[in-house]
Amino acid sequence: MKENNTKKTIFEGAATALITPLTADGIDFEAFGKLIDWQIESGIDALVVCGTTGEASTLTDEEHRAAIEYAVKRSGGRVPIIAGTGSNDTDYAIELTRFACDAGADAMLVVTPYYNKATQKGLIRMFEVIADASNKPLILYNVPSRTGVNIEPSTYLALADHPNISAIKEANGNISKIVETAALVGDKLDIYSGNDDQIVPIMACGGKGVISVLSNLLPRETGEICKSFMRGDVKKSMQMQTEYLSLINALFCEVNPIPVKAAMSAMGFCENYLRLPLTPMEQAHMENMLSIMKNHSLI
Repeated sequence: MKENNTKKTIFEGAATALITPLTADGIDFEAFGKLIDWQIESGIDALVVCGTTGEASTLTDEEHRAAIEYAVKRSGGRVPIIAGTGSNDTDYAIELTRFACDAGADAMLVVTPYYNKATQKGLIRMFEVIADASNKPLILYNVPSRTGVNIEPSTYLALADHPNISAIKEANGNISKIVETAALVGDKLDIYSGNDDQIVPIMACGGKGVISVLSNLLPRETGEICKSFMRGDVKKSMQMQTEYLSLINALFCEVNPIPVKAAMSAMGFCENYLRLPLTPMEQAHMENMLSIMKNHSLI
């Protein structure tokens, strides 16, 4: 981890929001291990396990814990492992966060509470008590399209001085709000894009990179979008952002992770196995995505 003015930066560049290879029998750890190795060998900067893309919402508690432990062990310290430990049950989020800390995860990704939602005051208290229970840094995850609740810039400011709250994964899609957040929190919180179609815009707001779905397929290239920007080659970064836009759109034409699981299956990394309520990709969408993947020499 790299030191900034106030807290440690967990990573700079691209972190993959990793799929969890599944079969009818549970997690396919052989496939999971090969995927982790390939991501690291391809130059990814960090890995996020048991997030939205990792189908955490339908993993059993035992599977969730086993996936975190396995990813930490398999990575062997080669890249930071960020564990999804958020929940709409704050006590469970605390329990899972403590477990992931003990398992050796480098940071936690903690989503806003879904379904029961919260006021901004409730969000502040929830994140504070989870952070108090952690001995590793937290990345707050704002994805109102999925949870029904949005973290306001003033709420980030209220949380910014907590020593264990280090960063934001921002997927609200509102660049104006992200600019406002950046202006308020300064270097107290790192900002990561949570949307693959906004990597360059958010880095232009001072963001440190992306937590990406695209990088499941293209770890090196997604990383290069970030690295080019950080080198000052904004033109190349933007060219790459637009080059992969059709693929990004295909990966989100149905709810994530339906398309990315199908794409990774087509690339030979896993079975195209999903748990209800997720169902396999519609044929027309699949054909379009596979065509785009062929254009990028992915299959």
